[in-house]
Amino acid sequence: MKRRMALLAGTALAIASLTACGGSKPAETAAPATTAAPAATEAASEAKTEAPETEAAETFETAKVRLAYMPNMGSASLAVTARDKGFFEEMGLDVSMVEFQGGPAEIAAMASGDIDISQIGHGAHALCAEGEAVIFQIDATSLADAVIGNTDKGVGSIEELKGKTVAVTSGTSAEIILNMALQSVGMTQDDIEAVEMDANGIVSAMVSGNVDACATWSPGTATIMDALGDKAIMLANNNDYVEQVTFPSSFITSQKYADANHDILVRFSRALQKAADYRSANIDEVAKLVAKQCEVDESIMLACTGEGNWGLTGEFVGKGLADGTIKNYYENQQKVFIDGGRLTEEVPVDNYVLFDVMQEAYDANNK
Repeated sequence: MKRRMALLAGTALAIASLTACGGSKPAETAAPATTAAPAATEAASEAKTEAPETEAAETFETAKVRLAYMPNMGSASLAVTARDKGFFEEMGLDVSMVEFQGGPAEIAAMASGDIDISQIGHGAHALCAEGEAVIFQIDATSLADAVIGNTDKGVGSIEELKGKTVAVTSGTSAEIILNMALQSVGMTQDDIEAVEMDANGIVSAMVSGNVDACATWSPGTATIMDALGDKAIMLANNNDYVEQVTFPSSFITSQKYADANHDILVRFSRALQKAADYRSANIDEVAKLVAKQCEVDESIMLACTGEGNWGLTGEFVGKGLADGTIKNYYENQQKVFIDGGRLTEEVPVDNYVLFDVMQEAYDANNK
């Protein structure tokens, strides 16, 4: 496979930012003190006896957490909801969000100690299976990745990618979709000229015509399709392979951080599970919050609300842990990596998925 690093010159695509992405009751005539006092005393006594005790609010020592995310609905929506709707604060967490362009870069930042927790898409989970990070909370399942061709460059089908320059970010879920698309017509990346770029670079390269096709994710996919108009053709996306594999996204951390901060991870997961309930019921509002966070037009994020399964609520987590659904997600995901040659052998998912953190968070939220 020919792969070269691309350094794009020129003006990057500018995306405009929008700033979010009774009256008094009349007094009654007082009863004589001699008759009212016994009744009032009796009522007060009964109220004191029957009133349930108020459960003391939970209190936590504030913990600062540095969170890595990518500027799209799939990566940012749950964390932004947890922050903006007060769920992190409720759990005593002071979370600062740092933008990255891909999961592998986030994992590298955790390894260096610059980041505590990251949100990753499907592709970077292979690094978790290889021992570079551990998963502690499932987020959503993705429908956001796509392979897009430019018909003006002679790309109107997957087969016509042969010999063409295709922009892609290694180790991401979009690269997985690209590989599956190529395999569907008996090709591999050896048959194309893969050009390594980050998500922003891919958008610029496609719009400027510097590459023939790309594999990337939203909101970049929407920006590319809109900018190229009739010249853009969607060659493949997650929906084409939904019966073969589920593409979960997750929150991860380093093993070192997990060992030293179990309580913080449980509190973080509790906030995320509460946020998942809110997101599921208010996806358009959340899209606008994400647009503000990512400094893009609200319409871009609203167009992305169909690119994820947002139904992985707290209730789903509880049931999914009990019946094995969540574990199956990660096992099936690993099979994709093995079938595609990304992993050479099967690894027990219990080695890198902290199901106990998810369970403790669910139990604490539902006791």
